[in-house]
Amino acid sequence: MSDTAVFYNPFAEGYAAHPYPHYAELREADPVHQTPFEAWFLFRDADVRRLLRDPKMSVDERNAHPTAMNQMATDAMGDHAEMINAAMLNVDAPQHTRLRRLVSKAFTPRMIERLRARLEVLTDEALDRADDVGGMDLMQDLAFTLPFTVITELLGMPETDTVELRRLSGTLVRSVEPVADPDVLAAILAAGVDIDALIRSAIDWKRPRMADDLLSALIDAEDGGDTLSERELVDQVTLLYIAGHETTVNLIGNGMRGLIEQPEQMSLLREDPSLDGGAIDELLRYDSPVQMTRRITRDEIQVGGKVIEPGAFVVLGLASANRDPDQWGPTADTIDIRRADAAEHVSFGGGHHFCLGAALARLEGQVAIGRLVRRFETIEPIADPTWNGRINLRGMSSYPLRISNA
Repeated sequence: MSDTAVFYNPFAEGYAAHPYPHYAELREADPVHQTPFEAWFLFRDADVRRLLRDPKMSVDERNAHPTAMNQMATDAMGDHAEMINAAMLNVDAPQHTRLRRLVSKAFTPRMIERLRARLEVLTDEALDRADDVGGMDLMQDLAFTLPFTVITELLGMPETDTVELRRLSGTLVRSVEPVADPDVLAAILAAGVDIDALIRSAIDWKRPRMADDLLSALIDAEDGGDTLSERELVDQVTLLYIAGHETTVNLIGNGMRGLIEQPEQMSLLREDPSLDGGAIDELLRYDSPVQMTRRITRDEIQVGGKVIEPGAFVVLGLASANRDPDQWGPTADTIDIRRADAAEHVSFGGGHHFCLGAALARLEGQVAIGRLVRRFETIEPIADPTWNGRINLRGMSSYPLRISNA
């Protein structure tokens, strides 16, 4: 562990609401930081970008040397570990290249852009309901329902118990958090087994009902005779279904909270729809829906004058990099929806693992936030937000707002 007096502590008071002062402290005092969790944590933009783009870095946990937390997870998962770790996010080239090529054939820009009109309808329906009662819970009434409905329709999934699926999804994504509680690990495993069965059932339901949707396209995906195996198909559908809404929830929630706290920026956005695209990238930079990602060293590397051994977990602080003044200047900690280079943020990762759903997330954010701020003159919180208890997919679970045009 680092010998500095400063150490990464996501359990510190106030961290959930404002982790950025803590990131700034570590960026300054110990930017290449060995944590108590037997992993390294990088906080500077330049270091994060370097490792994101380094093709020699791995994402496959089989290349990591054992840690206490990793061994606990492996023991808890048992024979089901491969089910959790087999999606695109967790495999290296050439397998990653092959899977991404096949999925990209189905997940096309044309398929995404044609969702714009549907997104506008769904958003307006949610805002109509909020207008009727003079308020809304941003998270429950818009930030979750919009991306969940969209990814369900985009995939062409059958009707299901959405309340139960949300519970399972919220539990499964804990697998990308640092977890040291055997009970939580057991709950993640149980959720993974249930979602695996749900996805298999949806695929079986779809085969005799093939249509112009993403699930049908994935079932039919083919490249030079190569197709997805049944296991690969289940894994990629699960990834798209879960990642397709869990992260965008935070984009809409964190982004609107930022605009509410900096109302002059909301006014600029309200008055100029041409700023929508750049504004969403700036909100992604300002408060990243995914706070960090991880890589595994194959060989010994040097970062910031420190030596990181082979087989080490290296946590890349995306959210910290997005606030690094060496990259973003003296206004790094404020929103500037006119920021010329906002799209250079690292919230979608980088390199071979750049987020496949980035275009969809941007579109959902533009429609939801743009239409919300232009529909109502007054948008203000009536209670403090409730946080979702996550460190990586950090966001709110509830954010009650008063809205009006009076």
